[in-house]
Amino acid sequence: MKIVALDLGDQWVGVAMTDISRILARPHTTVTFNELEPFLTKLLADEPISTIVVGYPQTLRGTESEQTKKVVLQKEALEKKFTSVEWALWDERLSSKQAQGVGKKGDKHHIHAKAAAIILDAYLARLRFQEEIDIA
Repeated sequence: MKIVALDLGDQWVGVAMTDISRILARPHTTVTFNELEPFLTKLLADEPISTIVVGYPQTLRGTESEQTKKVVLQKEALEKKFTSVEWALWDERLSSKQAQGVGKKGDKHHIHAKAAAIILDAYLARLRFQEEIDIA
């Protein structure tokens, strides 16, 4: 089953998704925050998804900001609505800055989806690392 990552913002939400083998993390789309719930309803009906990873925006010092608290509340609300998938928070520090440096310039909305792919790629790397430890 696939894994999805969300880069939650106040206005825009970047979405990334893995391939079925969970090897590649690709930018999928960017939706407005108001479109997120209907979008997820359709996505979960159309795709085999097991997990949704939400970018956790800590400060560079590793502390919580107002945005961090807001994202946690949003994730908890989504988790209550969409109970068929597992939910996880994942550190997203600097993902937006990294996304701005990747690919074509000028596509402001696609940056959110790229940031979600960077979050998802880091999450996948952790899963692969954990699998290696479990095998050893």
